[in-house]
Amino acid sequence: MNDLFCFTAGDGCRIAYRFDGPEDKPVLVLSNSIGTTLHMWDGQIEQLPKHFRILRYDTRGHGASDAPAGAYSVDRMGRDVIELLDALKISRVHFLGLSFGGAIGQWLGIHAPERIDRLILSNTSSYLGPAESWDSMIASVLQTEDMSDIANMFLHNWFPAQMLEEENAVVSSFRAMLLAMRPQGFAGCFAAIRDLDMRRTVALINSPTLVIAGQYDTVTHPSHGELIAAIVPGSKLVMLPAVHLSNIQYPADFLSIVLAFLLSK
Repeated sequence: MNDLFCFTAGDGCRIAYRFDGPEDKPVLVLSNSIGTTLHMWDGQIEQLPKHFRILRYDTRGHGASDAPAGAYSVDRMGRDVIELLDALKISRVHFLGLSFGGAIGQWLGIHAPERIDRLILSNTSSYLGPAESWDSMIASVLQTEDMSDIANMFLHNWFPAQMLEEENAVVSSFRAMLLAMRPQGFAGCFAAIRDLDMRRTVALINSPTLVIAGQYDTVTHPSHGELIAAIVPGSKLVMLPAVHLSNIQYPADFLSIVLAFLLSK
């Protein structure tokens, strides 16, 4: 079953999702970075369904999901995942979130531990202040008529200079995702990041947790991953020589690390 489906969350927002892989495998949810769609995981889809039933979704504000106006919250976006699992009658999953998806993963580990088996938090943070910088970004994105500058800003935060200079098909696909973003989707997510602070509450996560950080990440700095790993009891930290999108820059290493963690006894 490889088609795109939609369900409606409790507040009326339609969320798009899809499955890949056999129905008899454990479910692994993949949650994407801000400014991307579920296709940011395409490079992992050949291998992961050999072991798991993959459930991907477009975060509200992104892709084929609705982009309601106004501020979003990590709480609401975590509940989107819970309501999706309820609608699909899935009681418990592994969860892998990168960047903003990792913030959603932290929320789920704190507030819905009974739904999470193993948790992977990649290139993410528990706090990305100060609030004023996000307020100015919200105002800017809502006023712009051309998303090119915003797309360029994100791409320079996500990829090393060499990849940007070459502008291969992978980078071009991410540029297209960014240019297709609706301003209200960006603004809503910026508000959720502005209000995010789980620096103390991540200590409540009790799922087996793997933290993946990028050595050259200028968005969610290596120290952010180190802090999460230091606070979450029993968690493991792996540092890749990556910028922000570790699964894109080092796909083989990323996949190997993820599978070793999820398949370990």
